[in-house]
Amino acid sequence: MDSSLERLDSLVEHILNLRHQRGVKRISNHGQRQLLIALLLLVDVIALTIAFAAAYVFRFDLRLTFFVNDFTPWPQFYFNLGLSLVPVWMVLFWAFRLYDWESLLGGTREYASIFQASLSGTILVALAEFLIPQLIIARGWVGLSWALTFVLVSGARFLVRRLAYSARRHGYLMVPTLIIGASEEGRLLGEQLLNWPTSGLNVLGFLDDNARPGQRVCRNLYALGTLDRLEELVRVYRVEELILATGGLSREVILQIFQQYGTSASVHLRLSSGLFELLTTGLSIKETAYVPLIGVNRVRLSRTDAILKAVLEYTLTILGLIALSPLMLLIAILIKLDSPGPVFYHRRVMGLNGRQFNALKFRTMHTDGDTILADNPVLLDMLATTHKIKDDPRITRTGLYLRRYSLDELPQLLNVLHGDMSLVGPRIISPPELTQYGQWAMNLLTVRPGLTGLWQVSGRSDVSYEERVRLDMFYIRNYSIWLDLQLILQTIPVVLGGRGAY
Repeated sequence: MDSSLERLDSLVEHILNLRHQRGVKRISNHGQRQLLIALLLLVDVIALTIAFAAAYVFRFDLRLTFFVNDFTPWPQFYFNLGLSLVPVWMVLFWAFRLYDWESLLGGTREYASIFQASLSGTILVALAEFLIPQLIIARGWVGLSWALTFVLVSGARFLVRRLAYSARRHGYLMVPTLIIGASEEGRLLGEQLLNWPTSGLNVLGFLDDNARPGQRVCRNLYALGTLDRLEELVRVYRVEELILATGGLSREVILQIFQQYGTSASVHLRLSSGLFELLTTGLSIKETAYVPLIGVNRVRLSRTDAILKAVLEYTLTILGLIALSPLMLLIAILIKLDSPGPVFYHRRVMGLNGRQFNALKFRTMHTDGDTILADNPVLLDMLATTHKIKDDPRITRTGLYLRRYSLDELPQLLNVLHGDMSLVGPRIISPPELTQYGQWAMNLLTVRPGLTGLWQVSGRSDVSYEERVRLDMFYIRNYSIWLDLQLILQTIPVVLGGRGAY
């Protein structure tokens, strides 16, 4: 019996060491973070300097026609002004937590903070000009400085974030992490974190009083023992993140861990809501009778989010339809010349709150497609499983090119105008596909499906069906106007490249 326990302990230690080695590099975790922050400081200074200099060039040297050109520029004044504003912007970035490790690599949240910091700096410049009558600054330069600082700093940080994500895939910038609770909720948390290596969390494994040490919980993550080992593992492996799968833990256990690490300076304590895999409409905390209660939001988007999204989408959709109308007319002619049948195909799909509607597409298949498919049971099985067929014999010659570059979906801009779809959102699905979303099905219907989305920029049809579901859920849970803008910009090179489309 003792030898069995010793072998089990040896196995657990081996598992721990293998997982821990992924985050062990010559430079300590703290040193790696300091290097990243130093790089961000350097990148921000360079981007701000270029932004202020470019604002002068655009305003005075290029003499853009939408600015009044009777202003006499003083190059030395704007040179000194730009140099003096760089540290001001840097202080604002610090105030908006753009150099805090907790806030770094946050994607769209980071863009929002950069926007707010740049706007605050511009307001300070305008206020200084108002309070000091002798200070005269061209309004065009101020406006351009605001826009360029946001664009260039955001672009530079986007490149740094790509570099950091690449480093994380190689084991750098990883934080040793333990999940407390090997319940179904804990397993789902582990799966989610394994699917996102760029999260920066190096999950060592699970601690659970009811799980056998060495037991595989999910993929290559194992139960490492009971909660009695928590303090030892945190000390030996320098664990910095504890994630509590609260659904499988008792109140006493949660309180005990909170008393031990809730105020720790070196360990961050995270509590899962217990509903993350089911609810994507968002949670809010409201204190009622001095009791903090978690509420479930009725809708995913706030009123402000909904207004901003509507303005963005209707503006881009109307402009897109005007610009693309000659191309759409040409496509319609080519479809009619290529094969007999209608120009458009109406696909019955699921919409907001389960309401079904017809999604418009250019027809890309022969009208006798069902007959063609009936003679090939292998393709029928593939269609039933993935709802996609590579090298589909039903596709016309014109349809092949339309699908490769997603031109067949252009008529869905009319669905966006009609309010059935969004420019950005989850992938549209047919009613039979809804069953494949399982417990996530109700979340999918809380927002409108999108013409593009995370699935589009992540590989399109090359992405597995399970991965598509996970990407849809991530979008719904993490929606912001900044995420929409990012996905719209990422869609253009993906579509032009034709990768993953069939």
